[in-house]
Amino acid sequence: MQMSGPGQRVQVFIKEGEYAHGKPLYLAILELLRGEGGAGATVTRGIAGFGSHSKIHNANLIDLAMPLPLVITWVDAPEAVERLLPAICDLVQEGLVTVDDIQIVKHTHPEFGAPSRG
Repeated sequence: MQMSGPGQRVQVFIKEGEYAHGKPLYLAILELLRGEGGAGATVTRGIAGFGSHSKIHNANLIDLAMPLPLVITWVDAPEAVERLLPAICDLVQEGLVTVDDIQIVKHTHPEFGAPSRG
């Protein structure tokens, strides 16, 4: 599928160590989006952050066991976000979920008919 035009960016802010259905929460969210035809998502691992508990989580050698922040960024058509967002919110027991209106300039892949750069 090729996409351009109005879209939405969903960001899910969680921490490592959160689980849903017996698997890491970030993976459960990715699998849900992929299985339901989401356009694409990326998980980014932060080096430091804090949330509602105001405790700073950071990646230093002293406290390697501390869970680090994760951000799942999902970009899709507004209709897909409206359809799938409730299921994402149900999975997130502790965290933050945001939605931004964006303009998708280009989303393509060689499978979609774009010329390859061989």
